[in-house]
Amino acid sequence: MGMIAMASRRNWHCCLLAFFLLSSAACAQLSTSFYATSCPTLQIVVRTTVLTALVAERRMGASLVRLFFHDCFVLGCDASILLDVVPGGLQSEKAAFPNVNSVRGFEVIDQIKSNVELLCPGVVSCADITALAARDSTVLLGGPSWDVPLGRRDSTTASFDTANTDLPGPDQNLARLISAFGNKGLSARDMTALSGAHTIGFSQCQNFRDHIYNDTNIDPAFAALRRGNCPAATGNGDSNLAPFDVQTPLIFDSAYYRNLLARRGLLHSDQELFNGGSQDGLVQLYSSNPALFFSDFAAAMITMGNINPLTGTSGQIRSNCRVVNSS
Repeated sequence: MGMIAMASRRNWHCCLLAFFLLSSAACAQLSTSFYATSCPTLQIVVRTTVLTALVAERRMGASLVRLFFHDCFVLGCDASILLDVVPGGLQSEKAAFPNVNSVRGFEVIDQIKSNVELLCPGVVSCADITALAARDSTVLLGGPSWDVPLGRRDSTTASFDTANTDLPGPDQNLARLISAFGNKGLSARDMTALSGAHTIGFSQCQNFRDHIYNDTNIDPAFAALRRGNCPAATGNGDSNLAPFDVQTPLIFDSAYYRNLLARRGLLHSDQELFNGGSQDGLVQLYSSNPALFFSDFAAAMITMGNINPLTGTSGQIRSNCRVVNSS
C-alpha cells in the first residue's frame, strides 16, 4: 500500500511538472490576438502611420521591411537594432558595417511608437511595432498580407559584433546564404522567398560594384546600365543608389525572380539564387507563379518573426525605442 502511495505521488509530481512546462511553453508563444484587449486599435494606428510615411516617401516601405529583417537576424526579433549607441556603454547595431548609413526607417518606428503610446501607454513593444510595420509596408506596396504573431518584448542590449557576423552579405555564394539562414532556423526555401523582398527598394553602389564589374553571370547590358552610376574605383560613388528591379522598384511583385532568370540580379547574392544551384527551380516557379511567391513570403516572414523573441517577463517594453528604460 505504501509503495502504491509513493508511486502515486511520483506520478502526480511528474504530471505537475509536465503541466508547468507546457504552461510555460504556452506563455512563451506569440499570438495574433495578444493586444486584442490591452490595445485594440494598435493595428489601425500602425497601418495609418506607415501609410503616411509611404505617401511622403514610397521607398520607405522597402526600408521598413529590411529593418525587421536586420533586427531578427541579430539576437532575434527584439528591437535591438533600434537602440542608439551609449557613450562608454552600449555599442549600437546601427554602427555595424551592414547597417551603418544604410538601414533606415527609425524615425517612422519612433512616430508609430509615439502614436501608440498616446492610446496604450507602456503596453506595446518596439519589437512588435517593427514586425507590424514590415507587414503593412509589404501590403501597401502591393504584396501579401499575413496575421502577425505578437507578444514580443524589447531587449535591453544589442550586439555590434553579431550584426557584423550574422547578417548575410551581398557577396555571399549560395552555400553561405543557405548556411546563414539555416543558422536562424530558416530553410533554403524560406531564404529564397525572403530574398524576394528585393523586388522593392534600392541598394548602394558599394554593395553591387564587384558584381557588375567582375562577375560573369550577369547580363552585359544590365551591367553596363548599372556601371553608369557606380564607378569602378572603390570610394567613388559608394553610396549611389540603384533599384533592385528597374521596371517596378516600388511595387511588391514577382519581378525580382524574372530578373534573375534574365541574369539581371543587382547583387552577387541575388544572382546566386539562379546560377545553376539548388534554388534554380524555385526561382523559376516564383517567376511564373506570383501567388506561390506571395504565400511562401508571408509564411517565411512569420517564421523569421519567431526567431528568439523575448516573451513573458524577459526584456522590457521600452518607452522610447532608441533607449533602454531607466531602472
